Amino acid sequence: MSFSEQMRSTVLSEWDRAHREHPTVQSIGDGSLSLERFRYYMSQDYLFLIDYSRVVAMAAAKSSDLESMGKWASLLDETLNSEMELHRSFCADFGISREELEATRPSATTLAYTGFLLRTAREGSVEEIASAMLPCQWGYDQIGEELGLTGTAPPGSMHRRWIDGYNDPAYRALTVWLRGLTDDLADSASEERRTQMQSLFAEGVEHEHAFWQAAWDMQEPAD
Repeated sequence: MSFSEQMRSTVLSEWDRAHREHPTVQSIGDGSLSLERFRYYMSQDYLFLIDYSRVVAMAAAKSSDLESMGKWASLLDETLNSEMELHRSFCADFGISREELEATRPSATTLAYTGFLLRTAREGSVEEIASAMLPCQWGYDQIGEELGLTGTAPPGSMHRRWIDGYNDPAYRALTVWLRGLTDDLADSASEERRTQMQSLFAEGVEHEHAFWQAAWDMQEPAD
C-alpha cells in the first residue's frame, strides 16, 4: 500500500462521508441538487479555487526540481484555465456575471478551508503542501470517476456537465501525479514529517466534508 493510500485508509470513514455519502455529492450524481444549492456551491467553490491557485503557485516555488515545478504549473493551468472556466460557464447559465461571481462573499467554511491551505503553503514544506491539497484533488477525481459510471443525472443537465468536467483524463493525470509526488516525498521524509503529512491530509478531508455540508446548508456569508 502506498503512503497516500495509507493516509486515506486511516480516515476512510470520514473520506467516504465527504466523497461518497454526502447528500450534495449524491444529489449531483442523481441530478436532484436544487438550482439554489448548485449556484451557492459553484460560487463558493470559485472563491476557493482562487486561493487554491495561490497555494499551487507557492508549492511550485518551494519545489526543488524543474520537473516538479512544471507539474505544479500544469496543475495551476488546469485550475485557472479549465476548472475555473467551468465555474464561470455554469454561473453565466445561472445569470451570474464574472464580476458578480468574484464579488461573492465567502462563508466561514470557505475561509476556514482556504486559510488552512494558505497557512500550510506559507509555513510548510512542499511535502506538507502536497498532503494538505491531496484530499481535494483526489476526492474530486474519485467523485467524477464514480459518478461518471453510476450517476443517473440526465445528459445535458448541469449535474452531468459537472460530472463530465471532473471525469476527465487530464484531471485524472494530475491526480495520479500528485499522489505519486506525495508518495515519493514521503519515502525520503523523516517519521516526524510523515506524521505531519498524515495529520494535514486528515485535516484536509475534514475541510472537504465541511465544504460539501456548507453547500447543502447554504451557509450564510462570514461576518
